[in-house]
Amino acid sequence: MPQKTPDPPVQQGDNRPAPASSRPEIDAFLARAKSLTPRNMAGQRGRLIFALDATMSREPTWNVARRLQIDMFREAAAIGGLDVQLVYYRGFGECGASAWVGDAERLAGLMEGIDCRGGHTQIGRVLAHARRESERRRVQALVFVGDAMEEALDDLSVAAGELGLLGVPAFMFQEGDDPAAEQAFREIARLSRGAYCRFDPGAAQQLAELLRAAAAYAAGGLKALADPSRRTGPATQKLLRQLS
Repeated sequence: MPQKTPDPPVQQGDNRPAPASSRPEIDAFLARAKSLTPRNMAGQRGRLIFALDATMSREPTWNVARRLQIDMFREAAAIGGLDVQLVYYRGFGECGASAWVGDAERLAGLMEGIDCRGGHTQIGRVLAHARRESERRRVQALVFVGDAMEEALDDLSVAAGELGLLGVPAFMFQEGDDPAAEQAFREIARLSRGAYCRFDPGAAQQLAELLRAAAAYAAGGLKALADPSRRTGPATQKLLRQLS
């Protein structure tokens, strides 16, 4: 973390291991979540948590995401606006969260001040943070971009189910083809009633489309994402099929 950063750390919470979940418990989470329909309050801007793996392997994509987030804001502005919170993890147990920001330049500035460092994944802490934020005030979506998973899948499944109960879908965007990451990302998306999509390493255009789609959903819900006037590609259509 740079010495002069305004970003407060993500709350530590309870570090004790979560109890392992059984398949019936996971399915019960999903069944209850299906009764919840995400929607924005009239006149309120959408809120989206933009979470990225900032470990060393992610440095090229971090730089690409910093540029692409401007398009994400533009997409949301055309629908109704968006406030975004940046969440990241890196190094030895470091996990941080920015303030909520409403413009692309400020978010880009926050990302500019963070460099990638070696470390293990901390997806569980990201999911727990998203839950706490939505309990304070509704969060319309969580976007996560990463390429690895080094945690207990049962624990992540419980956390994803809790997001589903709150109506916070997780858009899990995987770079590369790591099978452990794919299994975990798909399950997190399923349990939170979100969506999963893989993009090729270094494929900026694919990631750009995914981020624009997630922003459209957070700003205007499923109706905005499905709007035929939007110029969408195959990645957006794949997300739409999962959310419908």
